[in-house]
Amino acid sequence: MTTFDLDAYNERARNGPCFICSMLVGVPGYEHRIVLDDGVHVAFLDRYPTLPGKLLVAPRAHVEDAIGGFTEDQYLALQLVVHRVATALAATVPTERVYVLSLGSRQGNSHVHWHIAPLPPGVPYEQQQFHALMTEGAGVLPQDPRRDERLAADLRTRLGSPDQRGVRP
Repeated sequence: MTTFDLDAYNERARNGPCFICSMLVGVPGYEHRIVLDDGVHVAFLDRYPTLPGKLLVAPRAHVEDAIGGFTEDQYLALQLVVHRVATALAATVPTERVYVLSLGSRQGNSHVHWHIAPLPPGVPYEQQQFHALMTEGAGVLPQDPRRDERLAADLRTRLGSPDQRGVRP
């Protein structure tokens, strides 16, 4: 696992700019590997994954309420993207189960986003579920730019998405 400065992360999440909006406009330091951008939604590899292949899916528009911030049609369209991306991820990396959840808060990481986290086969039960997702317990996986770019490319191929390396300027 990589050393992860949780205090610095929390400070940035609570007091920095929106990480998703910053990524989308190309702010340095907020790059992520985008695997799908349909003009309304975006899916990208998590920069600080606790599980191999963990992704985030979000609306491009800055929305802060996971339910009330959408019309029913907008919410269902977003969930179709979540399903599509999760299906592609499960077909790309070894997966026992795919966790799908929305985290964040108006106090930090306020832009609505869904985490799609593939649990690898063979993880002991005591290390599954929220334990597998918490940086305090599972730790953050070491960054490997080549591996991450291969995974992003594989996912873009499965999703029929154009090559969108890193940030969309």
